[in-house]
Amino acid sequence: MFVYQGPKGESIVGPPGPVGPPGQDGAPGFGRPGPRGPPGPAGPPGPAPAYGSGMCAFMRETLLHLIALNAPLKGDMRGIRGADFQCYQQARSVGLTSTYRAFLSSHLQDLATIVRKADRVDLPVVNLRGDVLFSSWASIFSGNGGMFNPSTPIYSFDGHNVMTDSKLIWHGSSTVGIRLTSNYCEAWRTADMAVTGQASLLQTGRLLGQHARSCSNHYMVLCIENTYVASKFFRLGF
Repeated sequence: MFVYQGPKGESIVGPPGPVGPPGQDGAPGFGRPGPRGPPGPAGPPGPAPAYGSGMCAFMRETLLHLIALNAPLKGDMRGIRGADFQCYQQARSVGLTSTYRAFLSSHLQDLATIVRKADRVDLPVVNLRGDVLFSSWASIFSGNGGMFNPSTPIYSFDGHNVMTDSKLIWHGSSTVGIRLTSNYCEAWRTADMAVTGQASLLQTGRLLGQHARSCSNHYMVLCIENTYVASKFFRLGF
């Protein structure tokens, strides 16, 4: 059967249609990190730590610290145990865990024997901030009255320099740290004006100066670190 095909017509392209809607987002690409920027400016200094906030850390080094009670006392301290308790209590109040005892002779003890024998020769005696007062505990009792540099402060547990706050300290001892039974305010149990206790004027640079004073006076009492707590770290934050 024969089929007749006519001539091929011309193709005509019509006008472009309207723009279609945007397609979906493609998968994220793998970009490269940009170059590192310059360091920024230094930040402002942080606030100063509160007094004693880092005290415990530095007080744990193997040194013997000599620290004053926060207020002067009359000769009636309820005995040596009462004075020792005040040293203990005020040390704990600022976070110190070592044992502190009163720097006093009494009917129970000679001042020179308060620190245990193993610690009397090799450990320096320092103030609250670690400044050296004496090369060792034994050096205080060499017979020179416990001479030290009076420009080195002795601080109380609350941080006051007692070299300016108070002029004298009680100790009840001879220049070599032996108890003076007639001059220790009846074993630190009386504030009677007629009874005397041995005291020292700190400004003279002697911790064991020989000044007999009425037990009715208010003088400072020092506390000596008797046992220390060793630590694996060391830092001071004042």
